[in-house]
Amino acid sequence: MYDLHRLRLLRELKHRGTLAAVAAALSYSPSSVSQQLSQLEAEAGVPLLEPVGRRVRLTEQAEILVAHTEAVLERLERAEADIAASLTGLTGTVRVAAFQTAALALIPTALTLLRAAHPGLRPHVTQLEPEAALPALLARDFDLVVAEEYPGTPEGGTAGLRDDVLEREELCVDQLRLALPEAGPEPGPADAEGEAGDPRGALRALAGGRPWVMEPDGSAARRWATAVCRAAGFEPDVRFESPDLLLHLRLVEQGHAVAFLPDLVWHAGPPTVALRPLPPGQHARALFTVVRRGRGRHPAVAALRSALREAARPSTPTL
Repeated sequence: MYDLHRLRLLRELKHRGTLAAVAAALSYSPSSVSQQLSQLEAEAGVPLLEPVGRRVRLTEQAEILVAHTEAVLERLERAEADIAASLTGLTGTVRVAAFQTAALALIPTALTLLRAAHPGLRPHVTQLEPEAALPALLARDFDLVVAEEYPGTPEGGTAGLRDDVLEREELCVDQLRLALPEAGPEPGPADAEGEAGDPRGALRALAGGRPWVMEPDGSAARRWATAVCRAAGFEPDVRFESPDLLLHLRLVEQGHAVAFLPDLVWHAGPPTVALRPLPPGQHARALFTVVRRGRGRHPAVAALRSALREAARPSTPTL
């Protein structure tokens, strides 16, 4: 009989990559983790780790053990959910990660709804981009992640969303628009005609020669934004890079750049910059929640999802 604690350490190593990362996440020493995995190797009777430079990687037999461990942990998630459902009232901690605009626009309202409906529940919120949050969800650092998906970039462009171990539920659709300084030039007759009949031509005319602010290179949002500009026939002059969309907004407001901004940025009031529509098929991102398979049945997670759906309802644009 394999020791479940040691199997979980092996699984943690697969998701976190190094013995040091496993030790730091679980408050163990690296030597203790290594010793536990050595004992698991003795139980299995086959090598589970092999050296690669200064690191180690899982053997084929270790990958088999991890796959079975995932199935066992899913069943335990379901058992925990069933026990929680049998109790009166929700208590305990539910851990959620959300990217910046969702954290600003949706999380506070969702927390207010949760506090009113389930005062014994203790939400713990971390602002984190999906590229980092989804792997952390797999590693059990969070119970739920609010993620985004841009057109042409499935699951937010990350490798973290795996249908075999994670479950996705749609939250809302968030319109994306070209943001221009209010003091900037108004579209001329040719631009206005392009905006009505050729949105890509309008985008090129309005923003092709201006400085841009975009999210960092390698992010899903950056890949999407670059593809939109190239499809319109120009290469964006990206002079400012930041994952902070509020900084994007400030640069546009002050006339330093143009940007693509989502409607969630305006959750607290009317737009402060000029907004133009984007070409069809490229004009909206999907927001969704993700949990580990089996965790969605937990009453606390279900309550959090319900509160997020309610918080997102007024923000859902009409497309």
